[in-house]
Amino acid sequence: MSRVIVSKDELDRQREYCVLIGDLFRRVKVSSDRFPTYSIKTYGCQLNESDSEKMAGYFELMGLSENENTPDILLLNTCAIRENAEERLFGNLGHFKALKTENPRMIIIVCGCMMKQSSDLERLRKHFNFVDLVFGPQDIHTLPEMLYHRVSEGQKIVHVSDEDYLPDDDDLPVLRKRRFRALVPIMYGCNNFCTYCVVPYTRGRERSRDYRRIISQLEQLSEQGYEEVMLLGQNVNSYGKDLPGAPEFPELLNEIAINKWFSRIRFMTSHPKDVSDRLIDVMAKNSSVERHLHLPFQSGSNDVLKRMNRGYTRERFLDTALHYRNEIPEGTISTDIIVGFPGETEADFEMTLDLMRRVRFDSAFTFIYSKRPGTAAEKFTDEVAPGVISDRFSRLLHLQNNHSLLSNQSVIGNLEEILIEGISHTNKSVYTGRTSSNRLINFTIPEDSFPVDGSFQITPDNEAWLEGKKAMVRLIHAKTFSIEGRLESFL
Repeated sequence: MSRVIVSKDELDRQREYCVLIGDLFRRVKVSSDRFPTYSIKTYGCQLNESDSEKMAGYFELMGLSENENTPDILLLNTCAIRENAEERLFGNLGHFKALKTENPRMIIIVCGCMMKQSSDLERLRKHFNFVDLVFGPQDIHTLPEMLYHRVSEGQKIVHVSDEDYLPDDDDLPVLRKRRFRALVPIMYGCNNFCTYCVVPYTRGRERSRDYRRIISQLEQLSEQGYEEVMLLGQNVNSYGKDLPGAPEFPELLNEIAINKWFSRIRFMTSHPKDVSDRLIDVMAKNSSVERHLHLPFQSGSNDVLKRMNRGYTRERFLDTALHYRNEIPEGTISTDIIVGFPGETEADFEMTLDLMRRVRFDSAFTFIYSKRPGTAAEKFTDEVAPGVISDRFSRLLHLQNNHSLLSNQSVIGNLEEILIEGISHTNKSVYTGRTSSNRLINFTIPEDSFPVDGSFQITPDNEAWLEGKKAMVRLIHAKTFSIEGRLESFL
């Protein structure tokens, strides 16, 4: 696949299609009494979330409003990283077919990484012919044009490009879901070809955005009042390496920090082979950069790492993780771990547990190996028995849960600054936020409705005001995956 820069003229042309679609919907309403609505369901990573925000931006330009329950346009943005994400989508499509039966003019769109997998695309064509529009993750900038032709001509459209398109994000409309955090991709794609991973095949080769355009976009987001930015990429540490003479990721991160545009600067994901001492130094000297490093190690065995084509050894990983611990002692480290990769022996697994004990990860995303079509590991024949995998996974979870709980217990009693994210999904009287070290804090506000300025009172009518505000919270009770706290003051 080749890298293609999408021009501003092309993106302006897509905006013109938004106007045309709006006119079309005004002339031919889906129902007699209202303008069409849309809903987007996102599967997978934060880059998918960012893509969905752009497509929502397009829908808003068309004049559509969001409707989660009975949308006229339903867009499903898919993930191909793990098999269960695919099965969840295909399982849900039956329900969506029923919705379309109730509303025959409903348009169902399926896009994202799964559509770059030939087996998934063929399955969709063969068994789910009620889907109206299909495209890949590189094609989202052409959504208005494709949707216009679908609506005006009535033909189903499948358009999955082979090109690695790179439209600049600040030329795309974006409807951001969060008031406090802006998701900002700095690069797309991956060149690593880990033997278990489909990302290089679905997202394409690494493509860094222009440094000056990123800086300009971030400055604008700061002026709009965002307190936090999340820099995104399949491997942010590779930023700039495909642009001769461009600053690399540590320089970009430092530039953002010294301009003091944001209270917090987060980023993910880092690849261990590309994390440098220079990056850790930038993190250490700039307090606005999160005190958290997501560093996926996948396996503690050099033999397994080699078969995974990870490009580093356990010794190199340990050096990086322990250097971070030494330079940023208040920081946290999270990781990804795969259990049951083909050929994994008990000795290999014990080395994974040993590395976990040495680093003591504060949190971890743990996975059972999932065979992905088209990857090198798909052809590996030395599969680990399901019973063995189950036993190992249980042992690994027990160890990691213990480490996570001890990590949270170590900060009990502290008064921490958190950025409020909103109301807890499970308890409407509890608010949620994160510390700079990425600890999840669920906290209460005293019953007398703590005054902000001597007169302001927290009520259900203005509770949305809290989102994006900073507060000092006393940490009072540790759980495995979160900490309970009590608000003491707003900042």
